Amino acid sequence: MRKRWLVCVLLGTLGWCQTAAPGTPPPQAAQPPAPAGAKAAAPAPAADTAAAVPADAAVITVTGVCPAKPTASMTTGTAAKPATAHETPAADCKTVVTKAEFEKIANALSPDNPLTPPQRKQLASTLGRIIPLADKAKKEGLDKTQQFEDTVKFAEMQILSRELTESVQENAKKVPDADVEQYYESNAHAFEQFNVDRLYVPKTKQVEPTAKDKDEDDDKDKKLTEEQQKAKQGEEKAKAEQNEQDMTKLAETLRGRAAAGEDFVQLQKEAFEAAGMKIASPNVSLPKIRRNGLPPAHAAVFDLKAGEVSPVINDAGGHYIYKVNSKDELPLDQVKKEILSTLQNQRARDMMDEINNSFKVETNDAYFGPGGVAAGPPPRMPSPRMAPNPTPPTPQAVKPQNSSAPPVPAQSPATKPN
Repeated sequence: MRKRWLVCVLLGTLGWCQTAAPGTPPPQAAQPPAPAGAKAAAPAPAADTAAAVPADAAVITVTGVCPAKPTASMTTGTAAKPATAHETPAADCKTVVTKAEFEKIANALSPDNPLTPPQRKQLASTLGRIIPLADKAKKEGLDKTQQFEDTVKFAEMQILSRELTESVQENAKKVPDADVEQYYESNAHAFEQFNVDRLYVPKTKQVEPTAKDKDEDDDKDKKLTEEQQKAKQGEEKAKAEQNEQDMTKLAETLRGRAAAGEDFVQLQKEAFEAAGMKIASPNVSLPKIRRNGLPPAHAAVFDLKAGEVSPVINDAGGHYIYKVNSKDELPLDQVKKEILSTLQNQRARDMMDEINNSFKVETNDAYFGPGGVAAGPPPRMPSPRMAPNPTPPTPQAVKPQNSSAPPVPAQSPATKPN
């Protein structure tokens, strides 16, 4: 959600306000007293009554502040004089922000999503604080200083650059239906859905010595000479390599049995038993998987016909064997949103690339140092912050100690289909 708080500060909050004669804000309805003897209940969330407030009703009233009247200096270009004591507003002078004016500001700051009641309160608090400060600053001529003009100039460029980016994103959303259909037809393979079985064979056997054996081995290691320790390490390495070779041979054997039609569930159990795994064997069925659901090294699976079994695919996680049970093509109505998102992102990138390629930036190395200045996002300007949405924190997922799922094959970040 875009929250352009700087708009409120730099475009002049008082421009949204109006001067009003002294008056009293409308009284709020009194709450009925609780019945005698009733138990105190937890306070229910207050109902949002904002919609019932008239558009011209005052929602913020700042007493003691009136916008400064235009002076000759503002039109002739001479320096503004600081306010004197007799120019101080009367105690009954008020600056009022109506509901309609307040919502203009709110919509400018958050055009995509209406502010929540807590956010509206936070914005009202901010306005109530900066209206009198901005008024005082103007009366002291601080809006006529060179520093103010330079800051506004930079902020204006910053805001306009964000406006351009948002405009590009909005225009990128206007994807013709014909483009969606053409993309669907040109990338039909990307919308194939496969039902496959996957057999996972661990890379090596799992040997877990008991605590007693470990203690005995530690005692023996302390008594070994350096040569004996090297010899033992060589034996352990040879044993580990033999274990890996045994599991590789087992994977080939199980692949042959799978191609002969044996049940993947039973083969998976045998693979885990042979590897000495103490956890339940994983689920072999992957009923709905698409081409971007597996890493590139496993992508050959999608070239198989229904009923065919893949060769053993080896990677750092172990050995994988796939069998394609069936495949079908997802209809356009099921993937239209996905295609729209892809095309919108591509259009936005192309538009921004065209803009970025239309200019060239050169910097003075004698001033900035050798190597030039790296291009990057515009720096953020300090701005008031809105209170976050009153949502509970998201609990972090706890990884189980023993998982029956095989390691996920290493996969590069997904890219759009060609």
